[in-house]
Amino acid sequence: MTKLRKRFYKEAAAGSADGGFTVLLDDRPLRTPKGHPLILPTLALAEAIASEWKAQGERIEPETMPQMQVAATAIDRVAAERAAMHESLMRYCETDLLCYRAAHPADLAKRQAETWQPVLDWAALNLDAPLMMTEGLAPIEQPAQALKAIGAQLERYDHWRFTALSVTASASGSLLLALALVEGHLDASGVIAASQLDESYQQELWGADEEAQERQQALAQEIKAAWRFITLI
Repeated sequence: MTKLRKRFYKEAAAGSADGGFTVLLDDRPLRTPKGHPLILPTLALAEAIASEWKAQGERIEPETMPQMQVAATAIDRVAAERAAMHESLMRYCETDLLCYRAAHPADLAKRQAETWQPVLDWAALNLDAPLMMTEGLAPIEQPAQALKAIGAQLERYDHWRFTALSVTASASGSLLLALALVEGHLDASGVIAASQLDESYQQELWGADEEAQERQQALAQEIKAAWRFITLI
């Protein structure tokens, strides 16, 4: 078990900085875990992160500071590893949750079609990325033009939005849902409902499993954090 760091400051507040905004702990600019200056794009994000630091008790609990975590990831990791992360995200197109449907039972197939197909239609119309879907688990090869369009869309995002996209794709199992979130087509609740549709269906049939529920809740919190991050930048 990781030992929590003792709180070492009294006050936390947002402040201005060269190139944007930052968080001040007792008037000292905050740095990321890797030592980079925490330079943020908006005052709203700086205020949200300052509130997270202000809310800490005697020990600092990083998992209770989701906006700080996303911002630090953008600065520490994305800036240095974006090309590799881009490739990793593009691999979701091969296995995207929304493209693999159940043939039966009929009521599950109907739910999937009603929830997932509108997102596929949106991607085809708004991103020029018509992806194919299939019933079953056999892999399908997506159209090269669609993949090219999605890749170009990823390249348009700044590091902040790219990070939110990466967090959402990982938590939802779908790059399409992540794109829909970043583009404002879906909010956090919509992405959570779509990404956990199969689990919700199984729970209705067989009841809830405590461990599975905890995992779903943790993933939902990651999606909510990414959504709030987008609204703050």
